Amino acid sequence: MLTGFMAVVPARAEDAPATCEVPAYLLSSESALPKVAEVVKKGGKLDVLVVGSRSSTINTSDGTAYPSRLQAILREKLPGVNVNIGVELQIKKTAEEVAAGLGKLAEERKPTLVIWQTGTVDALRSIDPDDFRVGVDDGVAALQSAGTDVILMNLQYSPRTETMISAAPYIDNMRVVAQQRDVPLFDRFAVMRHWNESGDFDLFSATHGVELAKRVHDCLGRALSKFLIDAAHIGPAQQN
Repeated sequence: MLTGFMAVVPARAEDAPATCEVPAYLLSSESALPKVAEVVKKGGKLDVLVVGSRSSTINTSDGTAYPSRLQAILREKLPGVNVNIGVELQIKKTAEEVAAGLGKLAEERKPTLVIWQTGTVDALRSIDPDDFRVGVDDGVAALQSAGTDVILMNLQYSPRTETMISAAPYIDNMRVVAQQRDVPLFDRFAVMRHWNESGDFDLFSATHGVELAKRVHDCLGRALSKFLIDAAHIGPAQQN
């Protein structure tokens, strides 16, 4: 259910443009992205790999999913950097299953940064939260051993499924791994819940629309770009 949610995200009654406002504390991290910072400082090539599920995409081919929006925004904000973002879909795989191949994937693709979106499949399958934590930890360890920066991204928020699955244990365990491994955690769950509660998006309505999905993905791309820039300590002088 959640894996395909963003492809059919519901429209607001008034269909007004979203503000994309997010509390500052949700877009800052005490953990850093040193390799990203080094690339930006030298004006080199920034290769980012998004490892995720179907919610990394939209059922369109016009570059409106959040990885494409993130790429466009970073290229605008960092004109002296060659930003390229790829997507590696790991559909219907648990964190443990994905983690098994992350080291090899990083060695083959050689990204500067991996954004690992996980937690949805484990929550839907009711995987033991401790097993989930071990899987996430193993995956982050493999990526760090391969020499890449890491951002963890937790599952998306949906009030329609909140009573059907227990997301909290997976969110908490991802936060534990992020703290122990000293990697930034983009709290997508909290960001989307904020948008729902503030009225930017009605994520409970049963009415669906691709145009609304595009706006949510655009907002995610903008929020993630701010989060990445903060974690890499990229100052105003380095931005457009």
